[in-house]
Amino acid sequence: MSVAIHMPAVRSPADAVLITGVGVVSPLGNSFNDVADALLAGRSGVCSVPAADFAREQTQFAAPVDLIPQPPAGICPDAAEIARLGRLERLCLAPIAAALADAGLRPGQGGRRIGLVLGLGAEQLKSWELDFLAGGSDVFEPRRDPTIVHRLARLVGIGGPAVTVAAACASSGYAMALGRNWIDAGWVDACVVGGCDILSPTAIAAFYNLRALSRRSDDPTRASRPFDRDRDGFVMGEGGGFFVLERRQPAADRGARIYGELAGVGMSSDAFHMVSPCSDPTQAARAISEALADAGIAADEVDYVNAHAAGTPVGDAAEAGAIRLALGAAADRVPVSSTKSMTGHLISGAAAFEAVACLAAIHRNAVPPTLNLDTVDDACRLDHVPHMAREHRVDVAASNSFGFGGANLCLVLRRAA
Repeated sequence: MSVAIHMPAVRSPADAVLITGVGVVSPLGNSFNDVADALLAGRSGVCSVPAADFAREQTQFAAPVDLIPQPPAGICPDAAEIARLGRLERLCLAPIAAALADAGLRPGQGGRRIGLVLGLGAEQLKSWELDFLAGGSDVFEPRRDPTIVHRLARLVGIGGPAVTVAAACASSGYAMALGRNWIDAGWVDACVVGGCDILSPTAIAAFYNLRALSRRSDDPTRASRPFDRDRDGFVMGEGGGFFVLERRQPAADRGARIYGELAGVGMSSDAFHMVSPCSDPTQAARAISEALADAGIAADEVDYVNAHAAGTPVGDAAEAGAIRLALGAAADRVPVSSTKSMTGHLISGAAAFEAVACLAAIHRNAVPPTLNLDTVDDACRLDHVPHMAREHRVDVAASNSFGFGGANLCLVLRRAA
């Protein structure tokens, strides 16, 4: 079985869209280096958390963010307004500001047109829930900004286009793809892209009722078990990441650090079911193959695949089939791991955080492990990296994100030449 793939024109080095700033807030740390250290050490951020208002179990596991950092000095001057923000807004604001500072960009200076694309799968749910739990009823109060993204853009001074994209668990990856397209179209000179999510009592209850969450109650660090024979669902986490995307020349003129290239994007839809994963790997494989074609990469040139694999029985097996279908014989030797075994599932922020994991693999020449992979499911046979990181040169990494409703996405990140 094969899928027809559109072959785009090959990009010149000058047209490459590069990552020049990274901001991250996660259960494993709040900087690129801290996250890379934790991932390669195989450290779990999953712990026991207090049962939420809507919890069905007395014991609940999740991967929370312990401390949301303050934005870097000079990016967000209004400390009083920042203090009034909700948790989701602060969780997004910190990495947006950090990514801008890391790239050496100050919005409003130098005449640069900077855009913002926020990946967020359920903004109105978060607003309703927070208001309900606070005992209020003014979710649609006119004094509030119309969307989170415009409030964030105002706080950091971004005057270019600012939008939110929703594609369930692939939302922040779709944000990265859209920002890349804006740069290609010449609408912006640089774009801040990514997404974050928070632990939400409503979402936890909903995923629990869908039987998507793990029912384990013994050891939190062993609950998330992607690709394992005994997996029984995912663990929810919070956090995510943002990136500054731009062309090579302005980055070089500014002396910016180049983390890597966003070299390829592939998307597809399963058109199958709103909440059930599709067991047919054809469309997910199409997204992977489209991303490789977009990057001008052959399957045997991929050095690492960061799998979406959240630990659900159907989803992990379907993804393993998609990787095999897209990579062919190369699937027997390309290392594959799921960092959700350490962070839980960051939902809207998952794709962006896992792009950070791919950049860590590129910079550290090592593949992060899949924790708790004691016995590989026969339906998930790949070149897994269980328990411990593997030293391995990574020039090209592919990152999969598959969201509810069948939103399939693959990003290809490449070592910058």
